[in-house]
Amino acid sequence: MTTAADAADSRDVRRLADWDADRLRSLAGEYGTPLYVQDLDRVRANYERVAGAFPDADVLYAVKANAGGAVLDALRAAGAGAECASAGEVSRALDAGFEPSEIHYTAVNPPARDLDYVLDAAPEATFVVGARDTVDRLDERGFDGRLALRVHPGVGAGHSDEVATGADAKFGVPHDEAVAVLADAVDRGFDVVGVHAHAGSGILDADDLAAHREVLDRIAAVARSAPADLEFVDVGGGLGVPYRPEEPALDLGAVADAVRTALADVNADLVLEPGRYLVADAGVLLTEVNTVKPTDGPTLAGVDAGMTDLLRPALYDARHEVRSLAPGADARASDSVSVVGPVCESTDVLAADRDLPAPERGDLLAVGNAGAYGVEMASNYNSRPRPAVVALDGGDDRLAREREPLAALTRLER
Repeated sequence: MTTAADAADSRDVRRLADWDADRLRSLAGEYGTPLYVQDLDRVRANYERVAGAFPDADVLYAVKANAGGAVLDALRAAGAGAECASAGEVSRALDAGFEPSEIHYTAVNPPARDLDYVLDAAPEATFVVGARDTVDRLDERGFDGRLALRVHPGVGAGHSDEVATGADAKFGVPHDEAVAVLADAVDRGFDVVGVHAHAGSGILDADDLAAHREVLDRIAAVARSAPADLEFVDVGGGLGVPYRPEEPALDLGAVADAVRTALADVNADLVLEPGRYLVADAGVLLTEVNTVKPTDGPTLAGVDAGMTDLLRPALYDARHEVRSLAPGADARASDSVSVVGPVCESTDVLAADRDLPAPERGDLLAVGNAGAYGVEMASNYNSRPRPAVVALDGGDDRLAREREPLAALTRLER
């Protein structure tokens, strides 16, 4: 029998309205706020949807989206590999049980200590390099293992310019220099196994997909001219989720078709690196209203979560839907409301000028699509402890990350 939860998990996107309000209120009552809630069943369902759309691909989870142990455990057990952008992410992936051979280390300008750690802890990993200097540095360290080249395609896509990594020269070797760098790596004795390119983050509509196709065409051209037989072509991640209720879900089939068409004549396996798509709509941030302040403009709902808990609105001007979970809130008159946090910064705004039920002190609010780049970007600015995380697994819940105590703020000071 298919349950309501199963049906929700099978959808292409989970909206904030799909979350059970009673359960979220219960979790906030038990664990306090601010609180991240991560639904592992939804994470698994999202992974299965990607794996089903790309049945012949090797799916690596982009750990930077959410490196929590509960998420990593769930995805490893489901069959994912791990794409890691730092030594810390490699360490967490190893702790979660990923084999070194299941890890791609895709660092940007890696510090020496990071390179040295990964070479020691996971020498069987695939090292994805994005600069000639990184090839030199690995060679100087005596590494001759699995090497892939990150290609800068010169075009990108995403929900904002800040995340259109395919168009940012920081990421990868220029596509017109890539074949020469690959040939040099082969001559030096590296085991050259693949090429990689990433269009950006939040690919969702037709314009984004068109830019993604340009990236695919350019990486395919590099792969066809590679001086060695490649094991794989890695087309990155960037699969988007709708952050606005009126936005449709990503047409995953259209993306899969575009990838297959672009790489049809490339004799190499396909690798994908989804991050946001797997975890974003599997998480919400719960926060309590503590101050209601009328103004000449929107009413300000002061809450106990802020930019130190969810940075994306301040960093990217990103939009997250907000829902009042207060009992009877739907019967209240609506108001223009800005949800603002406790950080001493004018940019500490989680949601500006939203149509919400008139807020009252003690109301519980839910912030949607918070499972990706939420707790990962949390900081101690203003000496604020980082929030707790609860993992839902079937009908059970457990504390996946304790709320940081005030004493932890000075633990490393001397």
